[in-house]
Formats: sequence, structure tokens, C-alpha cells
Amino acid sequence: MSKVQAQTKSVKELLTGVKYDIDFYQRGYEWTRRNVEELLNDFEAEFLANYAQEHEPWQVANYRHYFLGTIITIPESGKRYIVDGQQRLTTLTLMLIYFHHLRAENPAIPDVSRLIYEEMFMEKSFIIAVEEREDCMKALFESNQFDATDHPDLSVRTLVERYEDIGELLPESLADNALPYFVSWLLHCVDIVEIEAQTDDAAFTIFETMNDRGVNLSQSDMLKGYLLAHINFADPYMMQSKKEEANRSWKRLMTDFAELENGNADDFFKTWLRAKYADSIRERKKGATNQDFENIDKFHRWVRDNTKRIGLESTQEFYDFITQRMNRFAGHYIMIREASQSLTLGSEEIYYNAYNNFTLQYMLALAPLKLEDDSETALRKIRLVTTFADIFLARRMVNYRRIGYNTLHYAMFNLTKKIRDSTVDTLREVLQKELSNMWENFGGVTGERHWLSPFALNNFTGRSIRYLLARMTTWIEQQAGNNVNFLNFLWDAKGKPFDIEHIWASHYEKHEDEFSSEEAFQRHRNYFGGLLLLPRPINRSLQDKCYEYKLEKYREQNLLAASLNKQKYVNEPSFKQFIETSGLPFKPHAQFKRDDLMERQELYRQICEQIWSPDRLNAI
Repeated sequence: MSKVQAQTKSVKELLTGVKYDIDFYQRGYEWTRRNVEELLNDFEAEFLANYAQEHEPWQVANYRHYFLGTIITIPESGKRYIVDGQQRLTTLTLMLIYFHHLRAENPAIPDVSRLIYEEMFMEKSFIIAVEEREDCMKALFESNQFDATDHPDLSVRTLVERYEDIGELLPESLADNALPYFVSWLLHCVDIVEIEAQTDDAAFTIFETMNDRGVNLSQSDMLKGYLLAHINFADPYMMQSKKEEANRSWKRLMTDFAELENGNADDFFKTWLRAKYADSIRERKKGATNQDFENIDKFHRWVRDNTKRIGLESTQEFYDFITQRMNRFAGHYIMIREASQSLTLGSEEIYYNAYNNFTLQYMLALAPLKLEDDSETALRKIRLVTTFADIFLARRMVNYRRIGYNTLHYAMFNLTKKIRDSTVDTLREVLQKELSNMWENFGGVTGERHWLSPFALNNFTGRSIRYLLARMTTWIEQQAGNNVNFLNFLWDAKGKPFDIEHIWASHYEKHEDEFSSEEAFQRHRNYFGGLLLLPRPINRSLQDKCYEYKLEKYREQNLLAASLNKQKYVNEPSFKQFIETSGLPFKPHAQFKRDDLMERQELYRQICEQIWSPDRLNAI
């Protein structure tokens, strides 16, 4: 093998004047939301350790560098083929595309377009040029969106999901004034070592050497060893018996964790320790240091360093920690995780929150539980917390507020401490107070806050609007006595997704009497009240049709759509009864003008207020 060449490069240097490709035998793009979340968390911590609001842009050059690892490439035919590192490089490119679009609102953000693509002979060619992903990358770059729902390539579907995740997970501390500084830091102070090999054989030898050095113990394995080592009863026979029993208990739980579709033993320990024992969290300011919340990422060390706080001082306590405390809370955690994967009667809120990627619900749900709680009491507490989260998230959505982990983990950890070991009544009282103190309410639908426009579809609200419409459509159908659930309005019987339907077709010329510009028309066309959910084939057959034509087709669809048609008020007695009982201002609309749109916007606001009413906490 020829001499290995290695060079440290910044992100900007790595993506300048070069083309990358991926051989056909390489795995696809497989990063998960968690991978993106962890990377953004690391970036945030390193950047904020340097950043201060009073800094001038040139001072970013003096910020501490962050090492993002190594990549292995092979130069060939004017390109560099990536042997190892495509997951990170692809994710960095998605971040740059996201920042590229934000630059339209914040021109101080550095122009990153040339790190995404090169233009030759009036054709755009991406720096990471993978043929199967070209259409997707081009659409994301040019229009900020790409419908990959039915795309045959799993990598493309994953690309779009991770791109959406970046928008949701980007910490608020990196937004607004800090964002130009952060992007500059990312370009110039995030370093990657590029190892250049001359042949495939050399590249794979390097790759295997770096990755094939035995199987590391997991954190759970190391914690198990520490805990069992401290079960030291004076009687040797008893000690051996207790250790074996604790070991069997541990193994049973590890088997249960392994069978979870989502979540694992390491996730449980981090969640449990934060919920029940952590006291502090890192402040979001320059020079802030990691506290309990962050240090629990290495939970095997944190337990060892905090035994007294946890209550691990005697041999009996170490034994009880595994066989009682861990066993009991792991059971609750597994139940919650299972409910997050399957829509379960009585635990629907857990599924809804999981659909919105609100992973903080697991920490919140464990916080008020006590070892001595019976199953009924534990379930009531879990339902109170997850119902609160359901209401909390919906309110934020309609006010254009982010709901990602990085945005909410600080507030949710502080709430965790407030509700820790609460009784049912105290828990309900605290959660109701939290909701009453929120400035975000469903007035956001109609834009009651003067600085917010009415809630509408844009490049970043599509997932939230689809979710809210599915919940609203489900609720109306159920209130009218129909046997449906939330999943019925995400996918049809053939597994095809429901689409967001615009009541107005995209024809400004038909609305010139009400709008002075096409821009104003398009803005109103995207208002929440002008949107529905329809099965994809129906939606696509109606896209260009006039309202009068659509109105007849809506009559055969779900009640939220059908409520526009007067016939639904004649032929559906259960629907009429629901309207009378709820007091909601449903009415048919023979035409759909601007005033009709605003009436529907108000209707949607009132529907939201009833679905996500704080009174639900009193009913638990």
C-alpha cells in the first residue's frame, strides 16, 4: 500500500473546487433524526462556548475549532469517490441548503451556494453528485421542498426527512442574529481530516483498520458491571445469590429493550436519570459548562459520580436499584414507548406526541411517577403529562413556534423538576398553570397577535398542518359517531398518503376582484381555513378545477370537506346533532370568496380550541 495522505480541511475547503461521488456498492444515506439532533447539539455547545452578541464578524476566526472526524476518499477521473464519510458530508450539504434559503430573510448569512453546486454551461452540478438523488437535491435547492412520499429510492426519502428535521431541530439559540456567525463558524472552524487513498484496496484497508478493533462495551454494560460489583453482602452465599438474581433481572429488561421498535436501554437510562435525579442544565451563554442534563449522556459515569444523590450507598440499595427501582421504571418506559409506536386506546396522546417527534415526553412522563404508585395512578399521571404535551405542541404549531428537541429541552427539563414525584392533583394543577401562562393560544390561527399573520401553509409548516388537519378531521368524524381514527386520515386503504388540498386552485385571474396582487392571493390561498385533507388520487384530480366543481366532489369526502356542501346538512342527522352540541359555526359555502375563507379560518380556530382544550386535564 502506498503512503497514506491525510490533510485537515475546514468544511469550506472540503467542499470547494471538488466533485464527490459514491460508488454503487456504497450503502445509501441512512442517518436518522437522532443523528442530526446529536450533531446539532454538539455544534450548538461548541459554538456558544465562543460566541458573544457583541462580537464583530471577523472575531469568528478566533473561535475554537470542532473536529468532525475523518473521511476516506479515492481520486479518480476528476472526482473524489467517498469510501467513508458520505453520511456526514450529505448532512452538511442539507444544512447548507437550509441556510441558503434562510439567507433570503437574513442577507448577513454567508452565501453558501457554491459549496452546494457548481454551474457550468448553464447547468447546475452538485458538489456531491449522486445521480439517483439529483432531482431531489435540485428541488430542495431551488424550491425548498420535494415530495418523496412515493419515491422508490429509500435514500431520497431519508434525505427529505432529514432536511425537514434540520428545520425543526435547529436550536433557537442559533437563529436570528447569531445565525450568520454560526454559519461562518461552521464553514471555517469545523474541521474534517481527509485521508486520500490511491486504490480501492488501500481505501478499504484503511477503513477496516479504523473500524475493526473489537466490539466496545455499551454504556449499559459498563453500568451493569459497576452496580453488580457493589452488591457485596457479608455472607458469601447471599452475595452470590443476590448478584445472580440482579443479573437475571437485568438480562430480562435488556431483552425487553431489544424488542422495542424504538428506544433502547441507553435511552431509558438517560431518560430516567434526567426525569428523577438531574438537578441542573447548561445555560445558553458563552462559557457555560455542561451540567447534569448534558453529563447524563455518559450515564455510566454520571451514576458513579452521583451515587449519594441517587441513593446508592449500601449494598442493599445497589441491589434494590436493579431489582426494584430500575425494574419498575423500565416497565413504565417500555409501556410508553410501545404506545408511541401503535395508536392505543387510552394512550392516544403518546402516539400523537411521538408523531411530532416530541421525544421529551418520555422524560416528562416518568418525572411524577413514584416507586409505590399502583398501575392506575401511574397511568393517570402519564396521561396527564402526555395530554398536556399534546395541547402545548398544538398551540405552538399554530403560532409558528418550533417544537423540536433543541428548542424545548431547556423548558421541559425545568418543568420536569416542577412535577417530579407529584401527586395526581398537584400534577394537574401545575400543568394547568403552565398552559394558562402560555402566550401561545389558538388565537394564532386567526393572527390575533399583531406580529403574526394568520396560520398558513409555507415551506416549514406543511408537516404541522397535515397533522392538525388529520386530528381535526378525525375528531369531527368521531363526534358525529363514525368509527375512524387518526391513521385513517394519514393513509388510505391502499397505503397512499392523504394530501393537503387547497380549496382555491392556483388561478389568480379568477380572484382579481378581491386581491390587488398575485402575491396577496397566494398568501391567502395558503391560509389554514382554505385547506383540507383528501386522498391523494382525489386531491390530484381536483387541483386545477374551479370551486363549484370541487364542491360536488367534497360532498363524498370526510365531514370537514363535506361541510362546505349544503347537502351534508340535510342528509347527515348525526353531523347536525354534533354542530348543535358543539356550537361550532359550521355552514355551507355555495361560493368561496375571501370572506368565506376568513369564516373557515375562524371555524378552524374554534375546532382547535375544543380539541385541545385544557379541560381535558380535568377529565383524567
